[in-house]
Amino acid sequence: MIFGLGTDIIHVPRVESALARTDGLKQTLFTPREIAYCESRGKSAQHFAARFAAKEAFLKAMGTGWRDGYRFNEIEILNDELGKPEAVVHGEVKKYCDEKRIARVHVSLSHTQDLAKAVVILEVISP
Repeated sequence: MIFGLGTDIIHVPRVESALARTDGLKQTLFTPREIAYCESRGKSAQHFAARFAAKEAFLKAMGTGWRDGYRFNEIEILNDELGKPEAVVHGEVKKYCDEKRIARVHVSLSHTQDLAKAVVILEVISP
């Protein structure tokens, strides 16, 4: 059963500019594995922006937004061996997902030179 649906779209140059001008922002928003992945790709700003959009979409799907102590780097967007994006949660976000019995997370990412978009669906275990 669907618990929540979230979507977000962001301007890639905005993310690129923010990461370039703010020391430590990358580590605040992203995990070491996300940083390594994005920096290994051409046009890394597009990959950072897509992951940022996915984190925003995830929080929207939770229905909480960015409050209650949830941190962006507690939502980790990785790719499986075939390149499909998946979310791994940590910390307070994991605790929330466990309490709400969220069993599956569906993530879709897309980006162009200027825009990055994400959709997240949270699925709960049926009682």
